[in-house]
Amino acid sequence: MSQHGIHTVDTGFQREHFDACYLIVEQGRGAFVDCGTNHSLPRLLEAIAHAGLTPAQIDWVLVTHIHLDHAGGTGLLLQHLPNAKVVAHPRAAPHLIDPARIIAGATAVYGEEEIARSYGQVQPVPAPRVVVADDGHVVDHNGRPLLCLDTPGHARHHYCVWDARSACWFTGDTFGLSYRELDGPQGPFILPTSSPVQFEPEPLKQSIARMLAYRPQGMYLTHYDRVGTTYAQVEKLAQDLYEQINAMENLGRQADGTPDRHGRLLQALTALYLQRARDAQVPLSDAEVERVLAMDIELNAQGLACWLDRPQR
Repeated sequence: MSQHGIHTVDTGFQREHFDACYLIVEQGRGAFVDCGTNHSLPRLLEAIAHAGLTPAQIDWVLVTHIHLDHAGGTGLLLQHLPNAKVVAHPRAAPHLIDPARIIAGATAVYGEEEIARSYGQVQPVPAPRVVVADDGHVVDHNGRPLLCLDTPGHARHHYCVWDARSACWFTGDTFGLSYRELDGPQGPFILPTSSPVQFEPEPLKQSIARMLAYRPQGMYLTHYDRVGTTYAQVEKLAQDLYEQINAMENLGRQADGTPDRHGRLLQALTALYLQRARDAQVPLSDAEVERVLAMDIELNAQGLACWLDRPQR
């Protein structure tokens, strides 16, 4: 069931209901926001058919940023969409055209075997099919404007997409992570993502504030699906994110310079998220919450370490 022509597509990355992309249908034309990995391709083609479209009716692939769980499949997808163009942040566009550095960076984090298993062989995007989206760029999606705003904090090559029709943002990773199995009586449980290598606390808070200025009624997250149906709900989630970004910053400073900094960060982040999950009455045991968040805790610890080690900090 789609609202405002927005279809959530589960890319199947890592597990079910972990990684989403979105197909926005407007009067017989389609635009994807993010696209998952090479392995996601069959699901995206299925989503196109399910929406009553053909691959030739997809005009846009808007890539919020170039982390591989969001954009790793862009080049391969384009080979199946004869009329589509890719909309990329100015810092992202060169890496879509030549993905060598992105692959090297991801390999440094995950290792070669994991890259092959999770992402496949990342394909380049032909330069003539890339549109660079400077801050404030508007994509005309068959008469439906999609506004791209520069939103650093998670990554410096990140934009978010404002869809006035639905009064919602497509947030990539800027508005954090919220998995549906963690939903509790108080609504969604949310946490920031600081995954390597460009986490910056102050820009992230500024990016969230910038999105709030539009009084959004909901946020479409990559991880996972829509959160919020009113501005009040979105604002509460933003406050949750602000509190945790501040807490993560403090935990990072406390751990910095200690023996086994990484271990200490893992321990501190786990304790932070478990306490917040209990306070939110998340309907899972501590062990189950840890299982759901294990990969994100590891990546957040690594991302905090990158921030701590950055000279200009």
